[in-house]
Amino acid sequence: MILPGQREMPYKWAAYLLFHMHFAQIFHTASIFLTLSLAIWRYVAIKYSDKNHILCTEKRCSAAILSSFVLPPILCVPTFLVFDIHTAVVLEPSGPMILYHVDSDYEGQLYQINFWVHAVVIKLLPCCILTVISLWLIREVYNANEHQRKIRGYISCSTNNKTGKRQNKADKRANRTTKMLVAVLFLFLATELPQGILGLLSGLLGRCFFKGCYDLFGELMDALALLNGAINFILYCSMSRQFRMTFRQLMWRAHIHKWPPPPVSHSDGLNTLKTSVP
Repeated sequence: MILPGQREMPYKWAAYLLFHMHFAQIFHTASIFLTLSLAIWRYVAIKYSDKNHILCTEKRCSAAILSSFVLPPILCVPTFLVFDIHTAVVLEPSGPMILYHVDSDYEGQLYQINFWVHAVVIKLLPCCILTVISLWLIREVYNANEHQRKIRGYISCSTNNKTGKRQNKADKRANRTTKMLVAVLFLFLATELPQGILGLLSGLLGRCFFKGCYDLFGELMDALALLNGAINFILYCSMSRQFRMTFRQLMWRAHIHKWPPPPVSHSDGLNTLKTSVP
């Protein structure tokens, strides 16, 4: 019987919280690595456009996806070792009661290593890499667009109207691609950068900062991570025709013949870029 004001923290609930924490951490890290793999894949496909049929093969794509799911459990090993189920004995009206809760061990170097790995390797380093690659991709999108503009400038005056229409389409593709890259980058930084900074400060300043600051923003950062995942899906669907086509093919394989793969000439800005970068 639980009396009013009496607390109950059973072992099963603590075990569930511990499992949920590790499970969410692994798959959130996997989503970060998938986002990073996609950015690197774009970079390789555009930077080495003449060799992308060799470098960007289906086998290597599968290896990149597999690595994005294999590495997170390895990187999260310090978290597995640091956080555990702890007990506390409290006096209730019915007598002494053991409360089970999830907490970390604050002694030893493993506690510091955990926050350094979490902050630097899982959060801050991907933020830096994604920022550099995204800015480079945006620059290449506009360089490719300018290259197409110069090529079309040599076309005779009799086809000026058609050339203008094609250039407008190319400009729209470049703008759409740029907006998508900026939006993905902004959402990623807004979600992961605060966690990385707070994790780094927790490793440097110790338990007081972790309990006083990091815990206060934990639920907010979790909500941002969920929001980021939901918005990214909508963003890709709204701005990438090829993503929509692929999603339809995956969801309705029985009707795959109704949605043939989009031709290269009507693909998104990134695919157009691969065929137009000199």
